[in-house]
Amino acid sequence: MFRRATLALVLAAGLAGCSPMPRGAAPGAASGDAAAAAERLRLAMIDPSRPALDALVADDLSYGHSGGRIDTKASFVADLLDGKSDFVTIAITDQTVKLSQDVAVIRHTLTGQTLDGGKPGNVTIKVLQVWQRQDGQWRLLARQAVRPG
Repeated sequence: MFRRATLALVLAAGLAGCSPMPRGAAPGAASGDAAAAAERLRLAMIDPSRPALDALVADDLSYGHSGGRIDTKASFVADLLDGKSDFVTIAITDQTVKLSQDVAVIRHTLTGQTLDGGKPGNVTIKVLQVWQRQDGQWRLLARQAVRPG
């Protein structure tokens, strides 16, 4: 009976797209891990490499830009690697991290210098990131940016 109840809970969690927090992990540790993943992504956007980006970005990424363009994982990574989207600096301020099981919602303000396609620019945007723990690692599942108004 115990096995059947446990199996039902595991299946329900899997069908809901969530998994329990790892045993012994404190909620604060999980939010710190998600924030650390967001910081690794910030660094990878400045100095991109395919292995770093592949490790941080979910295969089914939906990445919304402040101008309305939507990227997939493939287009997001390609734009960073080929310099179409080139961040010289990125500073993050006002960051908050909220957890709900294996999902982290991170909000912050991003200020940076860009060199998109060789053209210098500055950017200040408000960003919402949705991270999901997949195979024990935090991966960016969704991102939406808006210009401050």
